[in-house]
Amino acid sequence: MPSRRFADGEMVMGRWPGSVLYYEVQVTSYDDVSHLYTVKYKDGTELALKESDIRSQSSFKHRKSQSSSSSPSRRSTSRSRSRSPGRPAKGRRRSSSQSREHKDDKKKTVQETSLALQVLVFLFKPSENNTRRYNGEPDSTEKNDTSCIILEQKLKPDLEIERVLEQYSLRPRKEEKKKEEIYSEKKIFETIKTIEKASSKTKELEFGGRIGTFTLIFFLPATVFYLLLMCKQDDPSLMNFPPPLPALESLWEARVFGVFLLWFFLQALFYLLPIGKVVEGLPLSNGRKLQYRINGFYAFILTAAAIGILLYFQFELRYLYDHFMQFAVSAAVFSMGLSIYLYIRSLKAPEEELAPGGNSGYFVYDFFSGHELNPRIGSFDLKYFCELRPGLIGWVVINLAMLLAEMKIQNQSVPSLAMILVNSFQLLYVVDALWNEEAILTTMDITHDGFGFMLAFGDLVWVPFVYSLQAFYLVGHPTAISWPVAAAITILNCIGYYIFRSANSQKNNFRRNPADPELAYLKFIPTATGKGLLVTGWWGFVRHPNYLGDIIMALAWSLPCGFNHILPYFYVIYFICLLVHREARDEHLCKQKYGLAWERYCQRVPYRIFPYIY
Repeated sequence: MPSRRFADGEMVMGRWPGSVLYYEVQVTSYDDVSHLYTVKYKDGTELALKESDIRSQSSFKHRKSQSSSSSPSRRSTSRSRSRSPGRPAKGRRRSSSQSREHKDDKKKTVQETSLALQVLVFLFKPSENNTRRYNGEPDSTEKNDTSCIILEQKLKPDLEIERVLEQYSLRPRKEEKKKEEIYSEKKIFETIKTIEKASSKTKELEFGGRIGTFTLIFFLPATVFYLLLMCKQDDPSLMNFPPPLPALESLWEARVFGVFLLWFFLQALFYLLPIGKVVEGLPLSNGRKLQYRINGFYAFILTAAAIGILLYFQFELRYLYDHFMQFAVSAAVFSMGLSIYLYIRSLKAPEEELAPGGNSGYFVYDFFSGHELNPRIGSFDLKYFCELRPGLIGWVVINLAMLLAEMKIQNQSVPSLAMILVNSFQLLYVVDALWNEEAILTTMDITHDGFGFMLAFGDLVWVPFVYSLQAFYLVGHPTAISWPVAAAITILNCIGYYIFRSANSQKNNFRRNPADPELAYLKFIPTATGKGLLVTGWWGFVRHPNYLGDIIMALAWSLPCGFNHILPYFYVIYFICLLVHREARDEHLCKQKYGLAWERYCQRVPYRIFPYIY
C-alpha cells in the first residue's frame, strides 16, 4: 500500500484541474481507498486531487531561486553566441538594444498568456451564483475542467510558435507586432466565448429525451381529458375503459374560450397593479438580479371580491361545471399557443438568458422544457405570472363552482361535509402559497427550468383541472362521512401542512440569515459554495421533509371521497411519482454541486422522503 506523503493541515501547492496553474491549498483529509487528497483553496473551494497534482511549497521556492541564479550566465552565453567578432561596435550596441527589446517582449508575452489563463480559471471556477430550490442549485466542475482542457489544447500551437520566435529572435516589425497582439487577444476571447457557449448546452436530457418529451406533449392533454370524462360517468371505474367520447364539435365553444381569455387578462391586470413590495430574485448566470412584484395575495383578495359581486348579481357559477370539458380544451389550446410564442421568441434571446435545463439544441426537447429562462414583456414576467395567478387562483374558483353545483344537483341546502373538507384543505394550500409568494423565487421552476410547454400546460391546465379532481368527482358521486372521520382527516391534513410549512420556513430563514440567533440550535455541514446543509431540525429528519408534508396533505384531500373508486386518488399517485422524480433530480444535482459535503450529508440523513422506508 503506498504511503501517504502530505499530512492533514499541511500547506502545499495544488494544481487546478484542467490547467497548468498551481495554487496554495491546505490538505484537509486523505482517502485510503481512492488515494485522493481533499484540499481546500483560499476561496473555500474543496476538491479531491491526486498526489501527482500536489507539490510541496519548498520545491516551488527552490525552482524559483535556481532559475534566477542561473539565468544571467545563460543570457550572457546567448548574447556571446549571437554576436559576430567582426561586427562593428555600432552593430553590437544595436544588438544589445534589440536584446533588451526582445526580453521586454518576452516578458510581456508571458504576462499576457498568464492573464489569459487566469481569466479562464476565473470563468470556469465553481460559482455561487447558481442556486437551487432544495438546499441550493449545483453546477458541474467536471464540465468546467473539460472546457479548460479544450481551450488549453487550442492555445498550445500558438504558444509553441511564440516559443520558437523567442528562441531564434525571429520577431516581426513593430507595426506587424501590434496587429498580431490585437489579433491574439481577439482569438483568445473568441475561443473563450465559443467554449462558454458549448458548455452552456444541456447535456443530460430528462423525461426520456426527445422521444419522451414528444410523447408527453400528447399524453398529458389526453390524461386530463380522460380523467374528466371518467368523473362524468355514473360508474367511474377504471374497468370501464375507454369512456364514451363526446362529439368533437361539443368540445369547443367560442364563448367559453372568450371567458377563459377574460380570466387570464384580468389576472394580468391585477399583476400589473402597483401594490405590494418589489423584491430581487436570485442572481442569474451573468450576475444580474431580476425584480418581482409580490402582490399575489392582493390579487386573490381582488378576485374574491369580483366573484362576490358576480354572485350578488345572480351569476351562475355552475356554468363552469356545465362547460368544464370545454374550459379544459380552451386552456389547453391557449397553453399550446403560448408555448409556440415562447419558443419563437427564445430563438432571439441572448445565450446567457437561456435555461440551463432547456438548451439542448433539439427542437422538441427545448420546446417542451422551455428554451428561455425568464421570458419578459417589459417588466411583465410571463413565467412568474403563470406560476401562481391564473391556474392556482383558478383552482379555488373551480372548487367553489363545484360546491355550488353539488348543492343544486343534489338538492341540498348546504354542501356536503366531504365537499367542505376538500374546499377548505385546498383553499388553505393556495392561500399559503400566495401569502408566502416570495419563497417561490428560490424554487427550481424559477431558477432552473425554462418556460415552455411543460410549465405553461402545467400552470394553466394541469393545476386547475386535475388538482380540482376531488371536488369534480364529489358533484356526481356524493360521499357521506361522519364527524369523527372528518375530524381524523382534518388532523391528518394539519400534520401534513405543519411539516410542509415549518420545513420550508426553516430552510428559507436559514438561507436569508444563517447567523440568526433564533436558528442557533440548527447544525449544518459547511460546503465549498459557502452555503450550509442542515443536519438538524426537519432537514435532519429526512432530506426532503417538504415533500413528505405534500404527500400527507394530498392523501387528506382524497380521503373525503371514500373508497368506492380509485379515481380520486389519482392525484396522490401522481404526486408521489412527481416528487420521487424531483427528488432523484435533486440528489444528482446536489451531488455535483456539493461533492464530498453532500456525501457526508447523506450519511447523516439516510432517508430521502419517508422515514425508515425511503
